[in-house]
Amino acid sequence: MILVVVLILAVHTLAQNETHFIYNGFQGSINKLHVDGIATVLPNGLLQMTNYSIHKTSHAFYPHPVTFRPNRISFSTTFVFAMTPQVPNHSGHGIVFVISPTTNFNDTLPSAYIGLFNPSTDGLLTNHIVAVELDTVQNADVDDIDGNHVGIDINSLKSVDAASAAFYSDEERVNKTLQLNSGKPMQVWIEYGEVDMLLNVTVSPLSYPKPSKYLLSKHLNLSSILLHSMYVGFTSATGLVSNCHYIQGWSWNQNGKAQDLDLSKLPSLPKIKHHIKKKQLIIFVVLLAVLLMFLVMIIAAVWFLWRKKFEELLEPWEKEYAPHRYSFMDLYVATKGFKNSELLGVGGFGKVYKGVLPSINRQVAVKRVSHDSKQGMKEFVAEISSLRKLRHRNLVQLLGYCRRKRELLLVYEYMPNGSLDKFLFDKDGKSNLCWSSRFNIIKGVASALLYLHEEWEQVVLHRDVKASNVLLDADMNARLGDFGLARLYDHNNDPRTTNVVGTIGYIAPEVSRTQKPTTSSDVFAFGMFLLEVGCGRRPSGKQSDNDAEDFFLSDWAYDCWKRGEILMVSDPTLEGNYQEKEMELILKLGLLCLHPKAAERPTMRHAVMFLDGSATLPDIPSEYDPESGIYFGEVWGNSGSYPSSSGTASLTFMSSSNSVLQRGC
Repeated sequence: MILVVVLILAVHTLAQNETHFIYNGFQGSINKLHVDGIATVLPNGLLQMTNYSIHKTSHAFYPHPVTFRPNRISFSTTFVFAMTPQVPNHSGHGIVFVISPTTNFNDTLPSAYIGLFNPSTDGLLTNHIVAVELDTVQNADVDDIDGNHVGIDINSLKSVDAASAAFYSDEERVNKTLQLNSGKPMQVWIEYGEVDMLLNVTVSPLSYPKPSKYLLSKHLNLSSILLHSMYVGFTSATGLVSNCHYIQGWSWNQNGKAQDLDLSKLPSLPKIKHHIKKKQLIIFVVLLAVLLMFLVMIIAAVWFLWRKKFEELLEPWEKEYAPHRYSFMDLYVATKGFKNSELLGVGGFGKVYKGVLPSINRQVAVKRVSHDSKQGMKEFVAEISSLRKLRHRNLVQLLGYCRRKRELLLVYEYMPNGSLDKFLFDKDGKSNLCWSSRFNIIKGVASALLYLHEEWEQVVLHRDVKASNVLLDADMNARLGDFGLARLYDHNNDPRTTNVVGTIGYIAPEVSRTQKPTTSSDVFAFGMFLLEVGCGRRPSGKQSDNDAEDFFLSDWAYDCWKRGEILMVSDPTLEGNYQEKEMELILKLGLLCLHPKAAERPTMRHAVMFLDGSATLPDIPSEYDPESGIYFGEVWGNSGSYPSSSGTASLTFMSSSNSVLQRGC
């Protein structure tokens, strides 16, 4: 009976001893530690985890398992370590404090895996490993924050929490950086309580007391990770470059604070000797030189290909326009390499892409235009720079340009709602515009054209007014785009042989003959635009699959007006939900602007006055003048007059049976 009691007391005493231990140096402890790899205890009691061997691992564990009670896990440990690099400013890998269910690490790897895992085991939930790493190499594969950090690892080298090595100085009340591989001894405290479930990590130089603030504090439920029986200890490893890693002392306790180490009893560190054999140094220098030459060749090849890819035309005369010029690289990045996914549309002069300029984080639209000649390019760029000064609420802002090879790139502000024609003509389920929105858009475009024709410092001809060139901002306000650019594209050509620029159906009859655009030809296109918006139809073409012949919107509108049924041409999708007087005003003004004689068309100032109600739109008479010789598909042609800024007047017209609009456009 006495023997049984003695055995129970002995077992109980052994269990108590295994809940805490302390090593003030490891003198005589080589048989009291489980070590493998290149780990060894030096004669003075210093535990050397690694030497200057490369690609090696080491492990040192307390030989007996510690027991954790379920949901009652707590522990406290502290140890003193030092890392001495073989080559100054070049570090091997670090030291890891580990709580593990096993001491068998035969399948682990050195270098980035620090003797703890391999590629197939890193991250497995079955590892049941809790670790605190002191890492001196940044490994991108595991998202290391830098090459000098402390991290908390759960089953993986991807830390659940990490911080650059530092300690809080209570005297100076600031955080101070620590260099883990400085060769100087440092102390680590790791603590976990069963109540608050916080894993706290503190580091400081050996000459400092324990700081009052933790470096890391992470809330973790270790009951779901740690098993009943676990081992505690250290792992370490070297890579292509190595460190000597040392543990000078270690204390552990599961029932309260770990016992303080007696710093006076800790074994001293070897003197730091950065030694590289001459042969190794020669090999290192040669390899480094070869590597540098290889890198230089790669960089030169990349630089050459980069120059070819992003090469731009930049001539001395362009220096004065530098503030208006964007680099091709910026535009390439902004549009994601001009991907089709960023394509906004394709027009007569090129493709348009959306993008975000990285330098200013601004959305833009980039138009790519081909040009085959340098003739007139200086004047072209000068005019672009001039047009950048245009400022009007109903104009799309031209921001600048870029020239590259046989290409010109124009940069505009981005309009999120796209072009008006998609709302008028697309049958893909896009919602139709209500009448009030259409009327506001018409007034906005008229205001923009008045600004271009009369209110800016120069006269700017648009030459391509149509629904597809009217863009809508975030508030569905009209912004006239591509202003002035149709005219600019003609710098390459002799004025006497300039091709007619514009879109079929919008080109004034006189332009086909004289090839000289004017503000009146812009008014003509504006008239067709008014019919587009009011009728919801394109100027010409088959309006449905059942139509046998081409349809001409202007002829139909005139015929309906002549029969006194002008509202018959209104857009059927509106279903009569419009102001009849406003609709009649828009349709009749459209016919007035489409007068085949340029001199008889209203100016944009008159058009704005009619739209604002500050002048009364005259009636369209139907008399026919057989001597005029002007035809407009049974439309009109005669002289008349328009109101001044404060009055009204009347017009006279004539009709005919032929169509110059059809023949001339």
